Amino acid sequence: MRYVTGMEDKATPAGTKLTYLLAAHPNLRDSKVNHRLLAAARTVSGVDSHDLYASYPDFDIDVPAEQARAASAQLIVLMHPVQWYSMPALLKLWLDEVLTYGWAYGPGGGALQGKDLWLVATTGGPESSYHPKTYNRYFFDAFLPPYEQTAALCGMRFLPPLLLHGARRAAEAEIAAHVEVFTNRLTTYPLWPEVDELEQCPACEVPATDRPAAQMLAKDIL
Repeated sequence: MRYVTGMEDKATPAGTKLTYLLAAHPNLRDSKVNHRLLAAARTVSGVDSHDLYASYPDFDIDVPAEQARAASAQLIVLMHPVQWYSMPALLKLWLDEVLTYGWAYGPGGGALQGKDLWLVATTGGPESSYHPKTYNRYFFDAFLPPYEQTAALCGMRFLPPLLLHGARRAAEAEIAAHVEVFTNRLTTYPLWPEVDELEQCPACEVPATDRPAAQMLAKDIL
């Protein structure tokens, strides 16, 4: 299993209910906020933090290792800067290759059932820019459905996101306060007041006819 050693990641004993944090920033060293969030996460017991771009610079994801880490966690955190109203390319590839049919969703795909998914994201534009009358044209909530449905398809709860808008111009005091909130959330999970109000999401049933067997697909192509 391809675990990065040293300061990149820290191992957690097998069988421990933990948080698996996927940090996906293409230029983490130049990051103003995300690198501090990752550093804070590494101080919290029970958090398996993973810098995706450091581990997979060639985008060759070790799927069995990633599935093992995700399956062992109760909370999966997607932490990234918002790029073109979505996630960075490597994190999208992680979803494509790791959350497979028959493992994360569909018949027999209950590996993530009953777990939680939490989005921790930063934006370059200020919150005021996410408005129908400004250049981003929509409130930020309009860009969340792909995350919410990813959780739903896997039978996971989508927890209220933690966002920092205008990260490039954020003052030191604002960043420090944001990191403190983030650290507190990781430390106290799952004892968040709003979690008790969220219903468990049953996995969405995908008819077998919507995902034909590989041999049938090959036959159709031929």
